[in-house]
Amino acid sequence: MNTIQLKQKKTTYPISLKDSVEFFSKQLFFSLFDEEYQLINRKSIEENFIAITLKLSVPNSKKLWDIFLTKLITIKKLLILDAKVALKKDPAAKSLDEVFLAYPGFHAIATYRLSHELLKLNIPILPRMMSEYAHSVTGTDIHPAAEIGESFFIDHATGIVIGETSIIKNNVTIYQGVTLGGLQIKKSLSTTKRHPTIENNVTIYANATILGGNITIGANSIIGANVWITKSIAKNSLVTYHSEINIKSRT
Repeated sequence: MNTIQLKQKKTTYPISLKDSVEFFSKQLFFSLFDEEYQLINRKSIEENFIAITLKLSVPNSKKLWDIFLTKLITIKKLLILDAKVALKKDPAAKSLDEVFLAYPGFHAIATYRLSHELLKLNIPILPRMMSEYAHSVTGTDIHPAAEIGESFFIDHATGIVIGETSIIKNNVTIYQGVTLGGLQIKKSLSTTKRHPTIENNVTIYANATILGGNITIGANSIIGANVWITKSIAKNSLVTYHSEINIKSRT
C-alpha cells in the first residue's frame, strides 16, 4: 500500500487542539505585557506548549520552548513599536493602554509576531492554528510565514488578508479590507514568492487589492481605497481609483 493510500485511510485528527491553541495564544499574548499574569501562569504556558506539540508529534518540545523564550524580549520590543505607531497615527487612540486592550489590529499583529517565531523554529501546524484563531477574533488573516518589519499599523482590521510570501517593510499602515494576495492559485507554486513586497513608509487604504509575487509597492507611496494593483508601483507614488457618482434630485 503506497503512502497516499495510507494517508487517505486516516480518519481521526486531534481537532480538540483548537481549544488548546486558542487558550495558549491568549496566554502568550497576556503574558507579554502583564507581569503578574506571566508570573502566575509561566509554568502553565510551558506545559500547554509541550502538550500541544506532543500531540502534533513535534520532537524536542522542551528545547524548542526554551529557544522560543529567548525570542520574547525582541517580540515585545517590536510590539511596543507597533503600539506606539498606532497611537501616533490614529486620532481616535487616546493612550497606549487603549491600543493594547482594545485594538484588534494590534492583537492580530501580536499573534502574528508570536506565531512567526514559532514557525521559524520549524514547528508545524501550531503557528497556522494561532493565526487562524487571531483571524476568527480580529477579522485579520496574517500568514505566520509573512515577513513584517517594525512599526506596523493595522487600522480597523476587519477583512485584511496578508499572504504567506508577503514582505512588509518598516512603518507601513494598512486599513480594513486590504488584500496582499497571489495572482494564481496553483499547488505547483507553493515554493515560489506569490505575494507582494511593500517597501518602507507605505500607506494602503481600505479595500485595496495588490496581487502577485513580483509586485513591489515603492517606498513612501500611498495606495488609495478600492484600487486593484497587478504591477509594481514606483516609490513616492500616489495611486487612486476614480469613479463617477451621479447625484440627482428626487423632486
